[in-house]
Amino acid sequence: QVQLVESGGGLVQPGGSLRLSCVASGRIFSIYVMGWYRQAPGKQREWVASIPSGGTTNYADSVKGRFTISRDNAKNTVYLQMNSLKPEDTAVYYCWINHMGSAYWGQGTQVTVSS
Repeated sequence: QVQLVESGGGLVQPGGSLRLSCVASGRIFSIYVMGWYRQAPGKQREWVASIPSGGTTNYADSVKGRFTISRDNAKNTVYLQMNSLKPEDTAVYYCWINHMGSAYWGQGTQVTVSS
């Protein structure tokens, strides 16, 4: 059993920054890929960024240059540093991992960008 817990969401003004964290716990052996998705009201869930173990990071075009994904394998944790936030970044952000070939999701954390 693997559990994911996100933290770091909140309300921020346009142009501001937030850092999301997601910790994986339970019977962890090998996390292949860690990443983030988001879902805005009335829209489908969309991929934001991902980072494979020992590989290069990948970003959606909408966040490239503003968001940075990183991971700490010793802590089974993935981060998403979000800078220059825009109102269109408002969404519930979900952590996702591929652990031993199976996908696991966090419960989501709300990010609201508004003045």
